[in-house]
Amino acid sequence: MSILIKPIITEKATAQSEDLNVYAFEVARSANKVEIKRAVEDFYGVKVETVRTSIVAAKFQTKYTKSGLVRGRKSAYKKALVKVVSGESIDLYGNI
Repeated sequence: MSILIKPIITEKATAQSEDLNVYAFEVARSANKVEIKRAVEDFYGVKVETVRTSIVAAKFQTKYTKSGLVRGRKSAYKKALVKVVSGESIDLYGNI
């Protein structure tokens, strides 16, 4: 099972990557900080300074459509904020 699932690309995450050199990733729920650090260093070839993790709670959503009220749920996931050593960066858009 892969530890890194996908990078999180939002306005806030992009601003953090430009200003603070911190990148956000969605990771496996069972992964710990040491495994996340090793996976980022191996995959992107950078030196990781710190790793912070949090579990984002599930959210319920309601949409009003032509067919009526549609209710759904977004599942919970684990998010890792990875700080890279100054002078290095991760190119998240290189594989597009």
